[in-house]
Amino acid sequence: MSKFKKISPFILIVVIMLNVLNRTNAQSIIDPAIRLRIMETTDLHANMIGYDYEKDKPKTEYGFARTASLIKEARKEEPNTLLFDAGDVLVGNAFGEYAYLSHFLNPHDIHPVFKAMNLLNYDAATVGNHEFNYGLDFLRDSLQGANFPYVNANIYIDDHNDFEGDDINYFNPYVILERQFMDSNGKKQTLKVGVIGFLTPIAAEWDKEYFQDKLIIKNIKKTAEHFVPIMKDKGADIIIALAHVGMEADKGLKEQKGNSVYDLSEVEGITAILYGHSHSLFPSYDGQIEKGIDHKTGTINGIPAVQAGYWGNHLGIIDLDLIQIDGKWTVKSSQSSVRPIFQTIDHNKIPIINEDPEIVKAIMYSHIETLMNK
Repeated sequence: MSKFKKISPFILIVVIMLNVLNRTNAQSIIDPAIRLRIMETTDLHANMIGYDYEKDKPKTEYGFARTASLIKEARKEEPNTLLFDAGDVLVGNAFGEYAYLSHFLNPHDIHPVFKAMNLLNYDAATVGNHEFNYGLDFLRDSLQGANFPYVNANIYIDDHNDFEGDDINYFNPYVILERQFMDSNGKKQTLKVGVIGFLTPIAAEWDKEYFQDKLIIKNIKKTAEHFVPIMKDKGADIIIALAHVGMEADKGLKEQKGNSVYDLSEVEGITAILYGHSHSLFPSYDGQIEKGIDHKTGTINGIPAVQAGYWGNHLGIIDLDLIQIDGKWTVKSSQSSVRPIFQTIDHNKIPIINEDPEIVKAIMYSHIETLMNK
């Protein structure tokens, strides 16, 4: 009897530990988790390689060919990834101008920007204001060369009446992508990823000749509040907003309220925001402390967000830790960051990653033609 009393505490501890382990394992099986890396490029402005066409010399601090190397590197680090672009890819330098002019001679050729971007297997993208600089026909023809969908929810065909019930979107407002990801239990999970796009309404004023009597741009926040519930009803597990608009609304815009990334972050149901337009970085080490903005984790009003600078000088990354509870995927934690393609040493900008040879090869003909015809 005394021997039994000595053994029982040990047995009790073992039983308790096994019970805790079983509960933990059971919980992990019941509630699978996914680490999802979301990557962003924005405001490339046709800078496919690091080259200053005005000064006719190579540059190391920008160019999509180096960004592409960062993308491939980031994909090796995480098994579950998505890649998006937040607009302004077609226009901005002599390379983009050459592509526009050569389009008249070879209208069925794929735009050289998309020859490069297609190699990276983007999941989706949205348009920027500069996409409209060369007109609607050129934009339509160019986007046909992308092997990934373009979305925008707040650009509508102008039907010349005030009744909004019959308004028709100019682009597909959103897509719901089905993607398979590996969860923490080593099992494949199919997630429905909703992707929706937005453009700053100032574009209708800057490119009035292409918008007036043809297209209208509606309030970003109000548009999001309309479409996000629809996307949820159609089964979107997470919703990623691609917004070509800055943290604040553009100065000079008549309707300021509701037309900024900050306003967009207040819309219920959005999982993450990838944005551009203002050529800034978010999160930023020297970012101003403002209400609702966290530069350490990279959130705006609690929503993970990222802005990747311009001309391919940075890659934007949001790492999401998703957990499934009662059949619904929710964000447990997140971390946003921006990765540069160069570092500054003694006022000199030194590249920290090589240009991707596939990208260089894909655009070299157009690059040479640009140099010969500029």
